[in-house]
Amino acid sequence: MAQPTLRLAFAGSPEFAATILSTLQQSQFPCGLVLTQPDRPSGRGRKLVPNAVRKLADEQRLNVLQPISLKDTEAVAQLRAFAPDVLIVAAYGLLLPQAVLDIPTYGCLNVHASLLPRWRGAAPIERAVMAGDRETGVAIMQMEKGLDTGPVFASHTVTIGECTDIAELEQRLAENGATLLLRVLEQLVANPSLQPLPQPTLGVCYAQKLTAADRHIDWQQDAEHIARQVWALSHRMPAQTAIGGAEVQILAATALAPGEFSNSSKPGKLVEAGKKRLVVECGSGLLQLDRLRLNRGKGLGMDAAAARNGYADLFKANAVFATEAAPQPR
Repeated sequence: MAQPTLRLAFAGSPEFAATILSTLQQSQFPCGLVLTQPDRPSGRGRKLVPNAVRKLADEQRLNVLQPISLKDTEAVAQLRAFAPDVLIVAAYGLLLPQAVLDIPTYGCLNVHASLLPRWRGAAPIERAVMAGDRETGVAIMQMEKGLDTGPVFASHTVTIGECTDIAELEQRLAENGATLLLRVLEQLVANPSLQPLPQPTLGVCYAQKLTAADRHIDWQQDAEHIARQVWALSHRMPAQTAIGGAEVQILAATALAPGEFSNSSKPGKLVEAGKKRLVVECGSGLLQLDRLRLNRGKGLGMDAAAARNGYADLFKANAVFATEAAPQPR
C-alpha cells in the first residue's frame, strides 16, 4: 500500500533555503510549486541574476512564481489553485498575509534559524553571533500573523564555536533544519492532528535586518565585540573601515589577550605592522587582522603579510583606522 504523502509548495530565496528545497526534492516530500524573490540586478552591467532557489527550481523544472509582494492577487490565486497541504517557508524575504497563511490545509511551516523565541526576525544567524551567543539552532514553526511568534513543532541546537566561519554555521543550520523538517512532515502524515507547542513568553528578542550601519567597525568597542562582528558579517557584507583614504573590508580577525602592547588610548591605531601580522588597538584589547580586502587594485582578499608588502604606505606602525563610518560602496 502506498504511503500517504503531502502536496507541498515552497517559499524561499537564498542558499539557506535552496539547501532545504534540495533535500525536500530528494525525499518523499517533493514540492510542486516554488515561490521566490524576483531576479535582482547585479554587477556593473546590472544584469538580472536569479537567486539560489530560482536556480535550483529551474534545474528541477519546477513551476516558479516570483511576485514582488504577496499582495499580488494573481500569484495568490495560483497558489490557491495549486491547493497545497503545506507551504514550507525558509528565508523567503516577503511577509505572508493572512490570506496566504490560510491557503494550505495544514498551514505554513517556517524553517527558522534560531532557538525561538530568541532571535525572531530577519537576521537570526548573524545577530546570535554578534551578541556572543555560544549556541543557536533551528526551529520548525507553525506560522501565524505575528513575526515568528507561532508555536514550534521541533528544534535543534548547534554550537557556534564548532563552526570555522559563518558560512559553515549557516550551512549546518540549513542541513539540520531540512532533516528536522522531514521528521515533522513524517509525523504530520502519521498524525494529521499533530499540535506544536507555544513559544515561551520569556527570552523573546528580535534579530533586526542587517543594514550598512552594521558593517562599520567602531574601534572604541572591545576587541571581542569587533571580532564577532567580523565573523558574523564575513559571508555577504564584510565589516569595513578606512585607513589613509582607502576603504578596507575586514574578512577575518582574532581578538588577542590584552597586555602584549602598552595601551596608548588610541583606538584604531596600528600598534604592530610587521611582516607577518597587523594588530590594531581597540577600546579594550587588541585585534589581529587575519584577512582583508581593499578598494584598490582587483579588490582581492589577502592576508596581513600581503597587505603589508603590497600597501606599506597604508599599513605602517602608528597609522590609525578611521573611527567614523567609512563611505558606502557605490
